[in-house]
Amino acid sequence: MEKFKKLLEHWIEHNEEHIETYKRWANDLSGEISELLKRAVKKFEEGNELLKEIQGKLNE
Repeated sequence: MEKFKKLLEHWIEHNEEHIETYKRWANDLSGEISELLKRAVKKFEEGNELLKEIQGKLNE
C-alpha cells in the first residue's frame, strides 16, 4: 500500500504538470482545436480530482 501511495502522489504531481502545459497550448491555439484542448484539460482535471479523493481516503 505504501508503494501505491507514493505512485499516487507522483501521478497527481505529474498530471498537474501536464495540465499546465495543455492550458498554455490551449491559450496559444485558436478555434476548434483550442476549444477541444480546453475540454480535454477539464477531463484531466476531473481525473486528477478523483486521484486526490483516493489519496484522501487512503490518508484517513
